[in-house]
Amino acid sequence: MNKIIVDEQTPAIFRNNWKLCVGTGRLGLALQKEYIDHLKLIQENIRFDFIRGHGLFHDDIGIYRELTTEAGETKPFYNFTYIDRIFDMYLELGIRPFVELGFMPKLLASGEQTIFAWEGNVTPPADYDKWYDLIQATVSHFIDRYGLEEVLSWPFEVWNEPNLSNFWKDANKEEYFKLYRTTVMAVKDIHPDLQVGGPAICGGSDEWITDFLHFCKNESVPVDFVSRHAYTSAKPHKVTPDYYYQKLFENTHMLDELKKVKELIDASPFPHLPFHITEYNTSYSPINPVHDTTLNAAYLARILSEAGDYADSFSYWTFSDVFEEADVPKAQFHGGFGLIALNGIYKPTFHLFSFFNQLGEEQLYRDESTLVTRKSDGTLAIAVWNLVMETGEGYSKELELVLPAHAKNLFIKRQTIDEDHANPWKVWKQMGRPRFPWKKEVHTLQQAAEPHLRTARMESMDGKITLPLLLTKNEVSLIEITAIEDETDTYIGLDDSLIPSYSKEWS
Repeated sequence: MNKIIVDEQTPAIFRNNWKLCVGTGRLGLALQKEYIDHLKLIQENIRFDFIRGHGLFHDDIGIYRELTTEAGETKPFYNFTYIDRIFDMYLELGIRPFVELGFMPKLLASGEQTIFAWEGNVTPPADYDKWYDLIQATVSHFIDRYGLEEVLSWPFEVWNEPNLSNFWKDANKEEYFKLYRTTVMAVKDIHPDLQVGGPAICGGSDEWITDFLHFCKNESVPVDFVSRHAYTSAKPHKVTPDYYYQKLFENTHMLDELKKVKELIDASPFPHLPFHITEYNTSYSPINPVHDTTLNAAYLARILSEAGDYADSFSYWTFSDVFEEADVPKAQFHGGFGLIALNGIYKPTFHLFSFFNQLGEEQLYRDESTLVTRKSDGTLAIAVWNLVMETGEGYSKELELVLPAHAKNLFIKRQTIDEDHANPWKVWKQMGRPRFPWKKEVHTLQQAAEPHLRTARMESMDGKITLPLLLTKNEVSLIEITAIEDETDTYIGLDDSLIPSYSKEWS
């Protein structure tokens, strides 16, 4: 048994940077009802500050169009009908856009290379002057509609993963720098305080960050933040039409990557730039079943706990399984990135985020599987987890927490997800994996998605409370300890022994 004694001598501030942003499928999906329903649930239970996704300039939103005049002249027409509808909805739900400027509208594209089932064009603009004008028109429209003060709070990120040839033609670094220069000048020419950054690369090419920052310094190109992505899955060992299977590195792999990138920024000509992870998860594939499991939640618990030491924000990819990079989802559970599965079913990782959202501001203790916090009202809020990467049964872990207590009588509330609780993926398998479940089956899965709740009453001794815990395989628990204001004596004639089944007289 591992015994942890928590004191309150030097409390730290818990950095809840995990909450600043969340990812979404392409922005055009925000026109679907289920997408909006899921985002409402997210904001009611977790409430992220920003949302980031691809496809601002994709043709399904239709911002860039060209019209032919009566004189036969072709002129750009900027159509903001759909993006206004989307951004209005975001702001009404209390979430702001973290704006990714991409991909290329077909009418502006220099080539036909695309990515994803929805065919996002990943080639440079055929005319950089027209790209400049598109950026100017779009950002100016946002300011006209939402006000300068509001839009000054929005980060603008240039493109997505240009270090990969499938996201940026030939992964051409110099061409990306040209795109970045044109884009940032288009934005800054509107207002110098608008936030623009990049290079939005994925892992494995961190030399891009160093080269990008030196380019900005040497060429006097503005940069307001550095962005990068982080995933911890190895190359696939099996790929099928339905699923993508990968091994996972240890979760410390991601923390080590973030620390390294932070060091690169600190050693650059811009050592104080904010650092945003604009995508992260275990697997980078939208059809990897690990995303549906309790392992995914237990694995990422340490990331939520510690990544804020290095990154100013880190954006979980994504909030919903309404997502179409690999085409329309083929089944209820299909390995999607989302915190919420189709039909509004909470996945285990949703509860991980919900649990962390209920933690306190003061950090009293932290290790690789425990985080003890205190809220402003004195409530202790504790997250504990037991990550198990091995197959098979067992792997329980015993833990004893010795905690400070400022009341004699205490109420203990424990919410748990593990292999047997809040695991709708398991129940779905028991059902025979229905691809398109009936309403009755959906209701059962929704019931199966709720955390296990346990409560108790305990007394402290000498200002301490000792809490023994048994953590099961891939368990994540939120434990809240509050002082009891006992009103039992205010009830006239109260005598529980007179209730059948609670007294020997009735046996």
